[in-house]
Amino acid sequence: MTATTPDSVTCHADERGVVSLVLNRPDAFNALSSQVMQALQNHLDQVAQNPQARVVVLSAQGKAFCAGHDLREMRASPSLAYYQALFHQCSEMMMRLQRLPVPVIAVVNGIATAAGCQLVAMCDLAVSSTTSKFAVSGINLGLFCATPSVALSRNVARKAAFEMLITGDFITAEQALSKGLVNAVVSPDQLDHETERYVNSILAKPRTAVAIGKKLFYEQLEQPLQAAYANAENAMACNMMDDAALEGVQAFIDKRTPSWKVS
Repeated sequence: MTATTPDSVTCHADERGVVSLVLNRPDAFNALSSQVMQALQNHLDQVAQNPQARVVVLSAQGKAFCAGHDLREMRASPSLAYYQALFHQCSEMMMRLQRLPVPVIAVVNGIATAAGCQLVAMCDLAVSSTTSKFAVSGINLGLFCATPSVALSRNVARKAAFEMLITGDFITAEQALSKGLVNAVVSPDQLDHETERYVNSILAKPRTAVAIGKKLFYEQLEQPLQAAYANAENAMACNMMDDAALEGVQAFIDKRTPSWKVS
């Protein structure tokens, strides 16, 4: 099994409630070993329980954002039970990203392949440098990227997703933007600035409204139209009863700036 250091994923939270998670295995292209996935899961669980958390920024050290699963680790334990457990662990960690009550922003500066591309797709927002590249390249090794396909097909159009999955070819950051995989593409020296723009926009909104909105957004996508509207009606009614929404609407009526606690 590939060894990882205790700080293979570093975590820092600032006074604003911005939680920075950094993949820190640059020599291994930030591959998702089972230990790294567990570390990510632990940090995400802590964020979920932290009422002061407002937004998560997920980035990486080195030349790669994430090269996917740790193939050396996978090859060392060739059994069906092991692979089933490994991919289930990965799926649980990926789903936790969308179950968090706060938005998660992926900051990509380097390659994002296979489960690394899946990681980008599962984040709520993604900012990429112009030099980044994306692929779901397992097919080139004889392994169709089945679990990444779940996230990818929920972010980009079907034919575009299937093309990436069946060819394994890299796409550029600009192509990722046009396909809807990322929200913005900037030069590497502007990456922090662009990320901060999204962070500040989120911080300016009431946490409750953001949490209600994120939960509803992903739930309704998986529902039939009538059920989606019923879910949305309830979410909006509950949101309207929140003090921040009542103040925001009254401020609009009074033609003044809302006076609310965004936290």
